[in-house]
Amino acid sequence: MNRTMPLILAVALFMENMDATVISTALPAIAADIGTSPITLKLALTTYFVALAIFIPVSGWMADRFGAKRVFRFALGVFVVGSIFCAMSNSLLEFVLSRFVQGMGGAMMVPVARLVLVRATAKNDLVGAMAWLTVPALIGPLVGPPVGGFITTFISWHWIFLINVPIGLAGIWLAGRVLPEIESPPPGRIDSKGFVLAALAASGVVFGLSVVSMPALPPAVGGATLLIGIVAAIAYLRHARRAAAPLLDLRLLANPVLKVAILGNALFRIGSGAVPFLLPLMFQIGFGLSPFQSGMLTFVSAFGAIGMKFLAQRTLRLAGFRSVLVVTTLMSALLIGFHGFFAPDTPYAVILVVLVGSGLMRSLFFTSANALVFAEIDHRDASQTTALSAVTQQISVAIGVAVAGLLLEAHGVFTGETLGLSAFSWAFFTVGFITAISVVPFLALAATAGQGVSGHVVRPRPEDPPSVK
Repeated sequence: MNRTMPLILAVALFMENMDATVISTALPAIAADIGTSPITLKLALTTYFVALAIFIPVSGWMADRFGAKRVFRFALGVFVVGSIFCAMSNSLLEFVLSRFVQGMGGAMMVPVARLVLVRATAKNDLVGAMAWLTVPALIGPLVGPPVGGFITTFISWHWIFLINVPIGLAGIWLAGRVLPEIESPPPGRIDSKGFVLAALAASGVVFGLSVVSMPALPPAVGGATLLIGIVAAIAYLRHARRAAAPLLDLRLLANPVLKVAILGNALFRIGSGAVPFLLPLMFQIGFGLSPFQSGMLTFVSAFGAIGMKFLAQRTLRLAGFRSVLVVTTLMSALLIGFHGFFAPDTPYAVILVVLVGSGLMRSLFFTSANALVFAEIDHRDASQTTALSAVTQQISVAIGVAVAGLLLEAHGVFTGETLGLSAFSWAFFTVGFITAISVVPFLALAATAGQGVSGHVVRPRPEDPPSVK
């Protein structure tokens, strides 16, 4: 397996993951500077995911139409421009719009990177290639919190976005020199009606959940937006059944392994996607830590994530997809729920152990679930599968952030308390329960699911001995 290619592609994941952890750490400081509250600023986080959900469906078509290598480099450039706009923002509106531009770039660069990797890698090397793709990407969460916390505390939050500029430019240059020109079947006409319906559905649901209880807007705005999103989603489902070449081909879900992988992955990310939003806020608002101190705590989960990447392929070979996904789902849910017991007098050693263990379990889950998505599909379906998987993942993470903010706001409404430690405890217990629910689809997996990728051999049970008369 050529390890250089996934490492170059990992530049995209590195920037996206570091950006997400950096902004989570700097959220209170950014909110104070632009005159809003940290919970209201969740709108900037969800706007980024809305942009991903809108433009990811066309990323596969664009890669087939203009070439995956060219689209990947262009997407890196858009992300860099969006990062510069974020650094120049002086109001909530400017910051939200800048995050949308960033999301447009992220919508193309990460799915296209995965598409290049899938098309250029043999199936028996796919787990290893996915691991090499995500190891550098996990350095983002490793360096993001402490670097972002340091810059926010001692310099200015604006500079946390300018870090992406040299990284993105280096990625554009390296991709031009290293990535192969991959041939792909000529795409047909783009499904413009499906694009509009899918965009309305994704943005309506995510934006509606984000603003339904936001103090700055009447609840009716969030409710109406949510309703528009639900109606558009139903309309898209009807359209996709009739269209010859829908934007997101839901007929792929007839593959039971792919269906389980996407559904379970989506449910898991609703719960786990809330953690990067909740944890830095709890450390800064509930514990009274500075952004730098908060970042020095949260970044340790990346150590567990990186360590597990080197063991993922061996673990899957020994246990198989079903066992690994069931165990990692339940363990992740338990550890996320345990976050709710954190208090200022909790020994830091306990917090660090829980965060490392949580990062380890989530890392093994993501590697396994992402590989399972492509385990039993044909290469001709790789583009559509990439788009379908990426859209559901990003919408799920966005819903997770929206749900987390909603839980914090709901706690204040029902208890009359200001935002404090008890609100975060309630939120972590709830998202831990949501994460646990995602185990249900994986229980339906066959023991042999994806064994061509995992290498796990299921020994048949010996036949019962003949009865003796």
